[in-house]
Parts: sequence; C-alpha cells; structure tokens
Amino acid sequence: MSRLFAKPLPPGSFLLAVLFAGVLFSAIAVSYSAYWNRQLLNALYGELSIRDKAQAEWGRLILEQSTWTAHSRIETLATEQLKMRIPEPAEIRMVAP
Repeated sequence: MSRLFAKPLPPGSFLLAVLFAGVLFSAIAVSYSAYWNRQLLNALYGELSIRDKAQAEWGRLILEQSTWTAHSRIETLATEQLKMRIPEPAEIRMVAP
C-alpha cells in the first residue's frame, strides 16, 4: 500500500533544491548587507556631524584666544589695572651679567 503513494523523485530535483536554497540564502544575505550598509552610513554621518561641530567650536575658541591675547588689550590692562607704564630713560638701569 505504501508503494502506491511513494513516487520516485524526478532526476535533478536534489540539485534544484540545493540551488533554490542557495538563491534564497543569497537574497537574504543581500538584504542584510544593504541594511548593515545603511546602518554604517548613518553612523558615519553622525560622526561627521560631531566632527563638524567640534571644528566650528575649535575655530571659535582660537578666535577668542586671539582676542584675549591681543597686544592692545594686554597693554590696556597693564596700564589701567596694574598701573604699569613705560619707564623713562633715566629710570633704566643696566645690570652687568
């Protein structure tokens, strides 16, 4: 009775099943690769944004530093707050080494 329902497989059906599994695996691998690529690209853009913000702040800090260390500002602070002045020639004394 079991021979009535058991049909022999056509030739090449095993190869067809292996090829189908390979194509299915390949399709899943391609979609996963595209997903992973998008994730990495988003992470890259996030890091580039952080870099750009850091570079902008660095530029602002360099500008601020140059403002704070300007010669005219230091001279103004020295004369006004510290009461410093350029000495007269008679006040200068040379010290021998």
